[in-house]
Amino acid sequence: VQLQASGGGLVQAGGSLRLSCAASGRTFSMSIMGWFRQAPGKEREFVAAMARTGASTKYADSVKGHFTISRDFAGNTVYLQMNSLKPEDTAVYYCSGRNGRRVAVESNEYDYWGQGTLVTVSS
Repeated sequence: VQLQASGGGLVQAGGSLRLSCAASGRTFSMSIMGWFRQAPGKEREFVAAMARTGASTKYADSVKGHFTISRDFAGNTVYLQMNSLKPEDTAVYYCSGRNGRRVAVESNEYDYWGQGTLVTVSS
């Protein structure tokens, strides 16, 4: 499985960005897709994830209400709509995938990773 993330950039506080993650290859082996982020000097943290069927989603408390994860009809592309961005949302955002029934929040439970896309929110 290959994951290709895109959509990062520089935005002012209060602005919006939409990240995309396109999956290719043996995607049948990947039932859950999600996003993690890593700010400078910090650990990688969970942001949001969903089942590729769309049956379930999960969000980190810090992004609930202003980030939304969604997918395309085929479930091969996952999006992260980020609204009301804050400087503390600045990080490299990584797309991830795993095979399983549970929408996991621990990074070590994910098998597939994209290359990361940088989001910078200026104050």
